[in-house]
Amino acid sequence: MVKALRFAIARRFASNEVTSHNFASAGYRKPASTSRSYKDEAEIRNATQAINYLAPAVAIATGTAGVASYASKIVHYIGPARDVLALANTEVDLSAIPEGKSVTLKWRGKPLFVRHRASHHISDTDSVDPSTLRDPQAAKDRLKDDKYMICLGICTHLGCVPIPDQGDFGASGGYYCPCHGSHYDSLARIRKGPAPLNLEVPPYTINGDTCIVG
Repeated sequence: MVKALRFAIARRFASNEVTSHNFASAGYRKPASTSRSYKDEAEIRNATQAINYLAPAVAIATGTAGVASYASKIVHYIGPARDVLALANTEVDLSAIPEGKSVTLKWRGKPLFVRHRASHHISDTDSVDPSTLRDPQAAKDRLKDDKYMICLGICTHLGCVPIPDQGDFGASGGYYCPCHGSHYDSLARIRKGPAPLNLEVPPYTINGDTCIVG
């Protein structure tokens, strides 16, 4: 009798058979409406969760697009006007410059040298080996047309304005900065003096007899 009782107790407490309580049948969770089943309620909750996740993403995308549009308007507003951009370009009538002569113009507030190179200017610079120069550049590196040299009239030493047709290379169309004695040839390359670099060549295009600098 005692052994049977012990066996019954051991079976009662050692059993791994678990019975789940049916909360739904007991009315633990009831549908919001009597016309909806529990399955309908689950679908509604899932759809609501999807909307809750989607709404912030839509708001962020809309806000980002609005900020980008507003920033674009600000950039456009603070950018230079068309008339200012037009002043940034300088148009030069090359046909008005006599052969061998240099004219001084202004580009973006800086002096601009435009020279119509003569044949002896071209032959003088062609005879120089670019590798022997302080700032080695050949004619093809500085010209778009062998007849015209376009450069900024600002000495690369201390920013003074050189004088055309002066200095050791003035006879061959060079430039001379009297402040510290920098001599440039007709390609505006530094040949003598303290300047470390050639005169700067700005961006330009040549179309027939018209040169657009800028």
